[in-house]
Amino acid sequence: MGFGRNLSPFEIAGQAREIILRHPDLAPTNVVYMGMGEPLLNWKGVDPSLTILNHPEGLGIGARHITVSTVGIIPGMEELAKRTEQFRLAISLHAATPERRLALMPVEKKYDLTQVLKAAKAFRKRITFEYVLISEKNDSDRDADQLVRLARQMGALVNLLPLHPGGAPGLIPTPPDRIRAFAARLKNQGVEAVVRRSRGLDISAACGQLKVEVERGGAL
Repeated sequence: MGFGRNLSPFEIAGQAREIILRHPDLAPTNVVYMGMGEPLLNWKGVDPSLTILNHPEGLGIGARHITVSTVGIIPGMEELAKRTEQFRLAISLHAATPERRLALMPVEKKYDLTQVLKAAKAFRKRITFEYVLISEKNDSDRDADQLVRLARQMGALVNLLPLHPGGAPGLIPTPPDRIRAFAARLKNQGVEAVVRRSRGLDISAACGQLKVEVERGGAL
């Protein structure tokens, strides 16, 4: 899709503020930085927005209820780890070995998996691995067993998600029965794993979905 521009701190925090102003009864109690680009490539915007969301004189959302998701931008992870509040970290993993990850995520060339996991050890709270399941790319029993080893090593929670429509050209979502089997294999080996559904599909709000549809002429 390509880079457009970075959001300002007020554009980021303002999304939660608008919900509160329009629907006070739906005031957010949990916030995840994801779905609008890579947060840690915009640390100058994310850093003050975390304060606005968390501070009692801002929106007052507890730090443990605010998660920053990243593909593994190490300088940003280091800056986030320096903050005294216990914000949570989620790593978009999607593969449990450097070789497998490189085939899916070019960022592996710059910030390899070993370095990313080393940087993640600086966080005091349990981290989360986000793992999008793609048919015949990262959903085999072997992939599951490799993920088990990493999750045990880091004490991580694993969020499993199906690839959403428009997620990537030429890639197919893992079928639901295979997702369930993959999750069961993790759980049977002592890893806490949760199967999530992609949020916002009905309003084209899943990661990158709206922009892809607009560029294809499918939405206004």
